[in-house]
Amino acid sequence: MPSPFTAEHEDLRASIRRFVETELRPNAARWEDERWFPNEVFARAGELGFLGLKYPESVGGQGGDHLHDAVWAEELARCGSGGVAAGLGAHTGIATPPIWTFGTPDQHERYLAPAIRGERIAALAITEPDAGSDVAALRTRARPGDGGWIVSGSKTYITNGVRADVLVTAVRTSGDGGHHGISFLLVDTDQPGVRASKLEKLGWHASDTAEIAFDEAFVPADNMLGEQDEGFRLIMANFQWERLLMALGAVASMQVAYERTVAYARERQAFGRPLTGFQALRHELADIATTIHAGRCVTYDALERFVAGENAVQEVTMAKLLTQRSAFEVMDACLQIHGGAGYMREFEIERMARDARLGPIGGGTDEIMREILGRTLGL
Repeated sequence: MPSPFTAEHEDLRASIRRFVETELRPNAARWEDERWFPNEVFARAGELGFLGLKYPESVGGQGGDHLHDAVWAEELARCGSGGVAAGLGAHTGIATPPIWTFGTPDQHERYLAPAIRGERIAALAITEPDAGSDVAALRTRARPGDGGWIVSGSKTYITNGVRADVLVTAVRTSGDGGHHGISFLLVDTDQPGVRASKLEKLGWHASDTAEIAFDEAFVPADNMLGEQDEGFRLIMANFQWERLLMALGAVASMQVAYERTVAYARERQAFGRPLTGFQALRHELADIATTIHAGRCVTYDALERFVAGENAVQEVTMAKLLTQRSAFEVMDACLQIHGGAGYMREFEIERMARDARLGPIGGGTDEIMREILGRTLGL
């Protein structure tokens, strides 16, 4: 299918790719080993204008559109670390959009503009130990206090949660359950009432994923994001973009894995000829290329519909569902072609296989995606 990107978007792609190849990729292996990447990476990306591509110049952004951000998501897949891509992507793709969409001019100045510059790192804090896909079950509560709100409760699986300066946090401000009564607060983390604990995980090693405890944390009244008790609307507002970004990243990651596997198969000799000289492996690579192309077509179709302002819930859900499981299966197939080398840390495919496993879980599980699809299909 034709690319949705213009020459301007492709110029941006070249610029981001230079940044990724010269400043991220050379350090990716070390950052994976250290289970961390420096906060200065955010500052550098902000300096280059990559953290505010789709935001207007009035708040320090580049005045671009969602397609500019889509290019950013695709190119991050080439950085050599799913954790680095996840950390930067969570900041630009899921934490700052609610601040822009629902924030006041004052909140834009205090939180969004510094985030675009990479001076303050943001994280979205919704998931709780007992409230994942069932957002209406969240229990973190905010009660009125002197000039603001007092927050108590916990969040988990929060990307950037350890390093975050501000948490875009879903809390219950009224009622004991259900979608009504949820509000969002911008919680500053530099206070005793907020404690983050780093979680160890299968993949995304360079990113920090946190469990966060709120113990009587104070939030000023003017840090409420959007309307009180109407936070569920905020949750739903960015879901489609988050899932599109995941689909874009998955397709780009599959492309990288395919390119590296083809290069390996052409170089690796077995029984006197390269692996690509064997029909079975050629057919396997052909299937992988077909899977990638199909995923890209579905994703770009959803992207164009979303950018055009259509109600693209069905197409976005299909793209997310198809690409995440496909990415995991493609990584496994590429690892298999590498043989024993694919299981070694020396070869990047081992890391890519681990990182891809989160796709069918994060941003809405496969099961939730199928349920949404069933409803949109009138089943």
